[in-house]
Amino acid sequence: QMQLVESGGGLVQPGGSLKLSCTASGTIFSNIDMGWYRQVSGNQRELVARITSGGTPDYSDSAKGRFTISRDNAKLTMYLQMNSLKPEDTAVYYCNKWTPVTLYWGQGTQVTVSS
Repeated sequence: QMQLVESGGGLVQPGGSLKLSCTASGTIFSNIDMGWYRQVSGNQRELVARITSGGTPDYSDSAKGRFTISRDNAKLTMYLQMNSLKPEDTAVYYCNKWTPVTLYWGQGTQVTVSS
């Protein structure tokens, strides 16, 4: 079964940038539409951005113009380049399929935007 591991989070100042990675194993990654999600403690997970197997992106309103989703199927990896970060972007970021599957939620990677 597919396993997903997120990485690349950290502490960054407002206006800064981070690039998250999601590496897959145990699956034919190139066939799968994928997405990035985030969760603030106590709130529901929300969609940040999605990308089809062919590389067509889809963004939430909060991500448009600031974040870029991409993938490298040869490396079994999906990325999220986050620019112009705001304190409200602080959350744990997860990757999953385009339509999330409970089984595939990993531990996520913490992003903290603070001065």
